[in-house]
Amino acid sequence: MTTERLSLAAIRELAETVLAANGCDPSNAAAVARTVAAAERDGATSHGLFRIPGYVAALRNWRVNGAAAPSAEAVTPAFLRVNGDGGFAPLALERGIPALADAAKSLGVAAMTMTDCYHFAALWPETEALAAEHLAGIACVNYGAVVAPHGGSEAIFGTNPIAFAWPRPDAEPVVADLATAAMAQGEIQLAAQAGRAVPAGTGVDAAGQPTTDPAAILAGTQLPFGGHKGSAIALLVELLAAAATGDAFSHEVAGDSADGGPTRGGEFILALAPAVLAGGDSGRTETFFRRFEAIPGARLPGSRRQQRRREPGPRAVDSTLLARLRELARG
Repeated sequence: MTTERLSLAAIRELAETVLAANGCDPSNAAAVARTVAAAERDGATSHGLFRIPGYVAALRNWRVNGAAAPSAEAVTPAFLRVNGDGGFAPLALERGIPALADAAKSLGVAAMTMTDCYHFAALWPETEALAAEHLAGIACVNYGAVVAPHGGSEAIFGTNPIAFAWPRPDAEPVVADLATAAMAQGEIQLAAQAGRAVPAGTGVDAAGQPTTDPAAILAGTQLPFGGHKGSAIALLVELLAAAATGDAFSHEVAGDSADGGPTRGGEFILALAPAVLAGGDSGRTETFFRRFEAIPGARLPGSRRQQRRREPGPRAVDSTLLARLRELARG
């Protein structure tokens, strides 16, 4: 694979230009571009520029509202509901997270749901935004059905990721972001493009037979991680993102991603103020983290991505992808 090195500013500008040329208004294009550039910055390439063609497909199909004006409503002092107005999730998140943070700081805990929007990015940006406000955050979202429950061969779950972040006073937050599928779909797609096998247990082919061929899995069904345990967590995410938000279950929007773009769905976010709930901490959590990090071979979640974030300079981007994006930038 040949690559071209681009500065983060150039990556953000390219993403914004492509989106604006294909139906996004300035506010939505800028919000999505910030999310894409952050993923490239942190080495999360499966959620970076790789996603832009899918965003464009959804805009060109008129499935997603590129001029969405998300709105936030305080249903109770501890519960916020954000209507995404049929647009992409980043702008809705940017408009809802500040109010969620304020509520959690005041009450100790607050929840937010997002509906009528299309989530196509990593989940750590919203939980990290809460950690920046000295809050712990948990977020989950569903997706079109591509994952079978443990013991079955028919897809009913999305990849159903879940993320959490925990703030630290003098260090970067602890952040985990994981699909409840054995592998995120974007990683399988990248493996298929590169012609490399994926680990056993990632999925089955169209006949229900185990395979390590990513293309066969994309034509078949993905599997949850950890057997029945991952399947149970995928079910929890499905309930929080669909039943608790009032939005679609994964199987109800299975055809939405046929163009390679995102599916409509709900997102559930919980924010907690550790200092309020615990009545003060006195350094106990940091003592725990130091003990954790002292274990040989142990690594706190998110640390590798945060290390990548600190690396200066441009990022390598696949040349074939860049050529496609530059073509899309012409509208």
